[in-house]
Amino acid sequence: MLEKLGESAFTTLGFFWKAGWAFVLGYFISSMIQAFVPKDKLVQYMGEANLKSVGQATLFGVISSSCSFAALAAGRSLFQKGAHFVPTLAFLFASTNLVIELGILLYIFLGWQYVLAEFIGGIVLIFITWVLVKWTYPEKLVKEAREHSEQENTGESVNWKEKIRSREGWYEVGHQFMMNWKMVWKEIVIGFTLAGIVATFISNETWKSFFLVDYQDGILKLLENVLVGPLVAMLTFIGSMGNIPIATILASSGVAFAGIMAFIYSDLIVPPIIAVHKKYYGMKTALYIAGIFYGSIVVTALIMQVGFQQLGLLPKATREIMDESPFKIDYTFWLNLVFLVIAFIGIYLNHLFKKNDVKHSMMKMEGDSKAKTIITYCCITYLLIGFITKVVQ
Repeated sequence: MLEKLGESAFTTLGFFWKAGWAFVLGYFISSMIQAFVPKDKLVQYMGEANLKSVGQATLFGVISSSCSFAALAAGRSLFQKGAHFVPTLAFLFASTNLVIELGILLYIFLGWQYVLAEFIGGIVLIFITWVLVKWTYPEKLVKEAREHSEQENTGESVNWKEKIRSREGWYEVGHQFMMNWKMVWKEIVIGFTLAGIVATFISNETWKSFFLVDYQDGILKLLENVLVGPLVAMLTFIGSMGNIPIATILASSGVAFAGIMAFIYSDLIVPPIIAVHKKYYGMKTALYIAGIFYGSIVVTALIMQVGFQQLGLLPKATREIMDESPFKIDYTFWLNLVFLVIAFIGIYLNHLFKKNDVKHSMMKMEGDSKAKTIITYCCITYLLIGFITKVVQ
């Protein structure tokens, strides 16, 4: 038992090491976008449920790259100010799934096919969501949701060209960088620790049985994988950034490409997200949003499987989990050193932001809780004990 404890902690720390530079790169770029791209006027482009509005909302989501809970707060603010329901959903998905940091993580852990499927599939999923909402548009629910949501103060408009040339603008980059980490670090710690535990204590045979891996390939097996993938994601209670290592475990166990993509797409239907939607829009609307996303995820995952298979782009082999030491001197080591310096630059800019008392409006973000904090520190304690056990052994 102690040996497995040490192995799971070592696996988790290996995941962190492999992904460290990617997190810094992704969140530093996201911080620059968040600091310099004006968002207060986005709503005027999101007022209709047409192709132009949905496309622009998707683009705004990409450039507003953020964690799931920050995306919910931004989406609620846009919706309350007059954004149509459909573009709001497109914005939500794009700002959590069509983002730089997620793409980098997918490439590191799973390979380029998954990156391609994430971005192409994300666009397909948004289109399917648009169609499903048009078919089932709940006018009464949307009206109630608008009444339920509250007004946010997003601050005054600032010229980005002036801001990018100012010291205060770059101080804000540092502040956004630190805020991004503050919003996601618990989710990442929980997700990566869970991935290490799953990789060590749950055998490949268990996953194979759960996803019918050893059964004959066919439409029923594929459908089971895409239906179960989102349910497994819901059980983890974490978002896409923390779920990528677990997706890697599923891939190494032989789960279908479509099942893994369905698992990755499902960050907006986990219970904590549904709880925030309930607070913002009411329970009926929250369940409607989760149902629409679930249906879109299933259809999109199936389309990605068939499309990639026809094009010969399905991954030919799965990667082993920690098949060699992740801590050797290679490109990861040097990239981590480089981006450690960049992280310190972000921290220093945040220090200057506070020192100079730069005025900046941060919207309130739901989703954190005392329970999540307790779980996070339990995970840290677990990793410390496991690491010590591994070293002693």
